[in-house]
Amino acid sequence: MNTTALGLRRGWTEQLNLWSDRKELLNALAGTVGTYVILVLFIGSANVPGTSVSMAAFMTPGFLAFAVFATGLTALPMLIAADREEGTLMRARTLPGGIRVYLTGRAVTTLLTIVLNAALVLLVAVPLAGVGAPATPARWFTLVWVLVLGALAVVPIGAMIGSLVSGPKAAAAMLALPAMLLMLISGVMFPLESMPGVVRGIAQIFPLYWQGLGLRAVFLPDSVLAAELGHSWPLGRAAAVLGAWAVGGMVLAPWLLRRVRGR
Repeated sequence: MNTTALGLRRGWTEQLNLWSDRKELLNALAGTVGTYVILVLFIGSANVPGTSVSMAAFMTPGFLAFAVFATGLTALPMLIAADREEGTLMRARTLPGGIRVYLTGRAVTTLLTIVLNAALVLLVAVPLAGVGAPATPARWFTLVWVLVLGALAVVPIGAMIGSLVSGPKAAAAMLALPAMLLMLISGVMFPLESMPGVVRGIAQIFPLYWQGLGLRAVFLPDSVLAAELGHSWPLGRAAAVLGAWAVGGMVLAPWLLRRVRGR
């Protein structure tokens, strides 16, 4: 419990330092809100084929899902790789429970960043894309568990990748292209139903598709089901897939990190 408390305190302190740095805060705004605004303006106000929902509104939950995915799977590995390169991980080994405190702190910082990004995107989405708050308590509950499971599905994997790559530049080079490919094939920007069957099958293996589906079920009307696979919201399957990724990552990450720490 003391290790967990220290990790939570470390993560909160790191996040306060990040928010107090104007340059870092502006970079965060440009990387989330700026990119979202450009995508909405690029996509325009055309409707999703067969529905009355605009492409901007359809893309908003998908962009939010990708922001969660990218924070855990690309930003976190680069941070861990940079800390290892600078010797932070080596110094943490000299303290009792140091690695556990460090990893807990990094996880807390990542989750707080996800919350901040989600809030910023939704704040801009209301006037820009016409996306409103969840209409029912059930949708609010769905929003919470999709964001939580979506984050837990990628944060342990991000920690594993960060422990394996040689440095932050290597992490960025290795992860940028796969992340963009997953964004294109996972139906978060455009309906997956319009893509080939093989692409649909591949997309449904990864958590990004299910994050996007869960968030569309929260923010979009049921009329958009005409563009969804199976014309339904399989939220139970989404929870199962995200939960499986989260459990698998939390089981494998400590084992791999212990091996890397030993080396």
